[in-house]
Amino acid sequence: MISFFRYILFCLSVFLSTFTATADNKNHVSIGIILPLHQADGDGKRMTEYYRGMLMAFDQLKSEGYSIDVHAWNVNADADIRTTLLDEHTAKCDIIFGPLYSKQVKPLADFCQSKNIRLVIPFSISDTDIASNKSIFQVYQDDTRLLNATLNAFLERFSKCHPVFVDCNDASSKKGVFTMALRRQLEAKGIAYNVTNLKSDDEAFAKAFTKEKTNVVILNTARSPELNEAFTKLERFDQLRPGTPISMFGYTEWLMYAPYDFNHFCKYDTYIPTTFYYNASSTATTALERSYRSWFHEPMQQALPRFAITGYDHAQFFVRGYAKYGRKFLGSKWQQVYKFLQSPLKFEPVEKGGRINSSFQLIHYLYNGNIESIAY
Repeated sequence: MISFFRYILFCLSVFLSTFTATADNKNHVSIGIILPLHQADGDGKRMTEYYRGMLMAFDQLKSEGYSIDVHAWNVNADADIRTTLLDEHTAKCDIIFGPLYSKQVKPLADFCQSKNIRLVIPFSISDTDIASNKSIFQVYQDDTRLLNATLNAFLERFSKCHPVFVDCNDASSKKGVFTMALRRQLEAKGIAYNVTNLKSDDEAFAKAFTKEKTNVVILNTARSPELNEAFTKLERFDQLRPGTPISMFGYTEWLMYAPYDFNHFCKYDTYIPTTFYYNASSTATTALERSYRSWFHEPMQQALPRFAITGYDHAQFFVRGYAKYGRKFLGSKWQQVYKFLQSPLKFEPVEKGGRINSSFQLIHYLYNGNIESIAY
């Protein structure tokens, strides 16, 4: 209940501040949030935390002189979003964030296009309106886009290495889509690779490696048990073939295991493809987490990525960008106006439609214990 009243008081203070702004104030931005903002289920709790992060960003921006008019609507899965769009305030927004549900995209996207409003769709959807609607900024990248980005990053960085694919005997894994696509690409480029199995004896496992090049190990699952079994296998391999250069190429899910697999990630020079990176040791991140606890009397949910930090990043990016460039703001790599804490954004056009986030990076755990982000 305390948090709810803080929302009301904060939004009221932001709204009232707009009356002091002149009509030509370039730092004035009107924001709408159309998401499930409730505590009834997981969707509502996650979106409430996302919204809280946005409020914290608005508070920071306001302290820097930005004038922000904020309106938020609780639109759950069963709601008819067209009812929300009858509210007179929706048409006055410069940017609207939402919706969460695919069935609500088209009416909201059509509305935004007719009113020349920027529509930021922050999470996973299955709608195709972006192909024809120029108002849409879609943060979510589908599996095909991410697969292609991962393949390209691997081939660019490891074209002179020796790939070693390890079958982990996980019948539930869906990572075979990536490993098979990568093998086809390697074959097309004439790059030799070997295949082995976690169940192979140590001598047979070792035969898949070479001492002539860096061996890049690719598992066909992202699960923690098989990853730990692979580490055990590699430890024994180190004893059999000491000094053999090894790197590992993993999956976004591996970021969840970093707190207890960190030493192994560094020992095996691990690269993890991702669209975000939650850096728990970052001073800026820990400061935001402290502020969040102070504001809302509870910690952020233990999710990757953190929803509150995602909301904070999204709000900072779009408010700063729109304030600087107005309706010419495209969110491209040439219009980067904010240093992200966790969830970078870089938009590119989709044919005759809107714009989609193309941000992609490799998180690299170095031998010396450091971590670097390699952006593409």
